[in-house]
Amino acid sequence: MDFFEAEARAKKRTSRLVTLFVLAVAGTIAAGYFASVFLLAQANSRGHRHRYYDDSPSYGQSAPSLWQPRVFLAVTLGTLGVVGLASLFKWHEFSTGGSAVAESVGGRRIDPHTTDLRERRLLNVVEEMAIASGITTPVVYLLDEEPGINAFAAGLTTSDAIVAVTRGTLDKLTRDELQGVIGHEFSHILNGDMRLNLKLSALVFGILVIGLAGRGILWATLRGRVRSDRNSGGAVIAIAAVGLALLLIGYVGYFFGRLIQAAVSRQREFLADASSVQFTRNPGGLTGALKKIGGFALGSSLASNKSAAIGHFFFAQGFESNFGGLWATHPALIERIRAIDPQFDGKMFEPPEVVDVTHESFARAGFAPGAFAPPKPAPAPTTTATPFAIVASVGTLSPENIANAETLLAAVPPRLREAARSPTESTILLYGLLLDGDDATRERQHALVASRAGSEALRTLGELEPSLQQLTPAHKLPLLQLALPALRNLPPSALPQFLGTLDELVHADGRVSTFEFALQKILTRTLALGRTPSAGIVQIYSFNAVVDEINVVLSALAHTASNGGLDPATVFASGARELKLLEGKLRLLSPPECDFVRLDAALDKLATASGPIKQRTLIASAHVVGADGCILIAEAELLRAIAAAFDCPMPPIQLAAA
Repeated sequence: MDFFEAEARAKKRTSRLVTLFVLAVAGTIAAGYFASVFLLAQANSRGHRHRYYDDSPSYGQSAPSLWQPRVFLAVTLGTLGVVGLASLFKWHEFSTGGSAVAESVGGRRIDPHTTDLRERRLLNVVEEMAIASGITTPVVYLLDEEPGINAFAAGLTTSDAIVAVTRGTLDKLTRDELQGVIGHEFSHILNGDMRLNLKLSALVFGILVIGLAGRGILWATLRGRVRSDRNSGGAVIAIAAVGLALLLIGYVGYFFGRLIQAAVSRQREFLADASSVQFTRNPGGLTGALKKIGGFALGSSLASNKSAAIGHFFFAQGFESNFGGLWATHPALIERIRAIDPQFDGKMFEPPEVVDVTHESFARAGFAPGAFAPPKPAPAPTTTATPFAIVASVGTLSPENIANAETLLAAVPPRLREAARSPTESTILLYGLLLDGDDATRERQHALVASRAGSEALRTLGELEPSLQQLTPAHKLPLLQLALPALRNLPPSALPQFLGTLDELVHADGRVSTFEFALQKILTRTLALGRTPSAGIVQIYSFNAVVDEINVVLSALAHTASNGGLDPATVFASGARELKLLEGKLRLLSPPECDFVRLDAALDKLATASGPIKQRTLIASAHVVGADGCILIAEAELLRAIAAAFDCPMPPIQLAAA
């Protein structure tokens, strides 16, 4: 299953979720209606005829009709209003991205410069998988107060995604097992599960809020009754009855909401497990983590009740499931292990000694990283840069890409990796990536940095330059990926100056290279989605509506490929053939008609197109750059910029020598 198929499947699941949610709300309305009729009937029997009753000739003479349209209308409008507003409130709370979710459950962002070896190992694993999959490196959080083994990913897009793990995960798992867990979470990121999880949380909260309101009324009333005088006892009982009714109504809806939550979650866990094994080609890593969950007394349990609302986010069941497992958000551990290893005998991991987690960490007790399994050799990378392979790699992880990412990161000088993780030095690093090879141009760029960012920034740039000169072109965009989490933390007031300085550095030599265009496009698109994840809205569903923009994209790629000696018309035609719906409507534009200014505008419009349009445009683009059977660095940079503009994570491409 490719990225676009996963995206379409996620949309189908969202439609199914909305249907189930409507049924749950309908059940809540029905419960509220019958409760209201009952309470009003009690009031009527006591001589207090209510204005909502339509047919009773006089109170106390006959039972009220079971069908009361006005009551039904009032209950329906009230329920929809409360549920809708509560769901919108929760959605707005999460709309800032994955960091809001992690911080809501007590997550601590891991310092990119941490000296803790276990935290450093976790960051390395996440960085490797991010580079391998082509997504922005997720921010990593640690749940310090959670000794169980668990993890989750959250976010609205790949640009604002976070990965969070518990303290127990760091203390108890080897690197292979940790990689298996992180691979599972990357599957959720790449398969579009995160956004669905957030929608699910918001909808379930909307149903639950009625029960919470009832509980609050009931509690306040019961406490107030103790201090009230005897003459107000009837009013207190009436209010308490309303609170009790709301509590029961809310929890009827919540019961069905939790059933929806569990049903939507369970099957996705099997898919994520399978994807993790496919990514790492090491089933023992993932099954080892699952066996340790089954072997340790704490397992994957979560101590904080704040995590209950997002229990379906986690790697494993975080809370005890009630109602015979109906509320279980995850399949049983044995089922998950046997889906990977059919020969599993049911025997879980056996800790060599009992650990008092209240007074002693698992690391000090002998469960240090790497204690249980030797590291496996990384598979050798292979070259599969055919057009279809390039597009098929979008939104996926493979052992070859992970090995390639490890090689790329190992070749990046440590000083540059350190700068990429720094909120203050990451901007200067990007300035350094744009330094020109011509001495005179470089001097102008130095002067620009000094005037725009200050002498201290120029001094730091001077420190980075020797390491920057060691970089090959293939390392520059992966280094940008590493720097994006730090750059996302720039205050909004600092962004215009930073982006303006970058633009001046790009134009210092009077021209724009493909790398410079790619860097600016990937950076601005990722920062925009990171700050406003809900901005990626589909507005265009017709190929004909974007034929001019597709012409610009394919023409720009064709002229880039022609720099290697190819005929632009020939390579353009190789891509145009992949767009059958636009046959006869595509034509090669002249270089001025598809320059970087026009390409930038075209990509912005195509970013609002539907998945099928993006997919076919990417396939056509890959055929243009791969027309001669090899892909050069300029072609790869431009293709990755196009994929980034489409919000399609593309791994680094295996390059041919220039």
